[in-house]
Amino acid sequence: MTRNHVPRPVTRRRLPRSFKELTPTHAFNPRTFFREMVWKALLTPRVGRRPVRPVFPRLKHGQLALTWIGHASFLIQFNDLNVLVDPNFANWLFLLKRIKRSGLRLEHLPPIDLVLLTHAHFDHFHKPTLRKLPQPKIGVMPWGMGDLARNLGFDRVVELDWWESFSRGDWKVTLTPSKHWGARVLRDHHRGYGGFVLEHQGRRIYHAGDSAYFDGFQTIGELLRPEIALLPIGAYRPESFRNVHMGPDEAVKSFKDMRAKWLVPMHFGTFRLSFEDMEEPPRWLRDIARQEGLMRHIRFLEEGKPAVF
Repeated sequence: MTRNHVPRPVTRRRLPRSFKELTPTHAFNPRTFFREMVWKALLTPRVGRRPVRPVFPRLKHGQLALTWIGHASFLIQFNDLNVLVDPNFANWLFLLKRIKRSGLRLEHLPPIDLVLLTHAHFDHFHKPTLRKLPQPKIGVMPWGMGDLARNLGFDRVVELDWWESFSRGDWKVTLTPSKHWGARVLRDHHRGYGGFVLEHQGRRIYHAGDSAYFDGFQTIGELLRPEIALLPIGAYRPESFRNVHMGPDEAVKSFKDMRAKWLVPMHFGTFRLSFEDMEEPPRWLRDIARQEGLMRHIRFLEEGKPAVF
């Protein structure tokens, strides 16, 4: 394990005076929240094929397979390592309905060696899912989150600072900075947040977690050189949401900053978390990719279907 002594972000906030202040963008009032996030979702039929047991590929040394579960949840597989990132199989997050079915069922998962959790928000750190995982061995997460992982079945829980790494055998994972926030509830702003770069068998794959665009993507590219970038493209309207999320335009900019080979979009189409149309993010990303000649570098994954890289 290595440590670069990067200072943790420290924030102190007064108690909120209104519902609107409970969100980092100050965008919601109760009526808007209910209409946009709850009522519209309730009227939207759940879509996507019903989960079927996937046929996981037999991988050779140096190959990796990605299976998108939905939202920001992925299964990353090597021939000797199974990794879950931000697993969430929920059909409901409190009042928020899952619009797109998960790509597979919990019981379809192989034994999990490593779970990466990017931050404590309920759509990324979903305790009911984590409790049901098949024999998760190690959970790696940002600072201040370890207490949330107690009694969830992990053999070991590891907390990292930005740029700190944890390794076991031939694999290594590094927590990278992001532009977001980590509180799970009203007053726990001591919790960290970030993305991860996983290195194994000569491959490097980056999961951004949640993030707005910032100049740190260039630094991530310079220091860690990820080959595959899993980048969020949804939850960017109203414009104030861009303080903590990216749209497709900024995801492409981040991808170019890192000089990665593949962009795999995520964080769209599963839960209604913002005001843009649910179909807009992938449509806009395709338009940008065509205009910039990047279509051969974009890999849209279908939930539940493993893709070999």
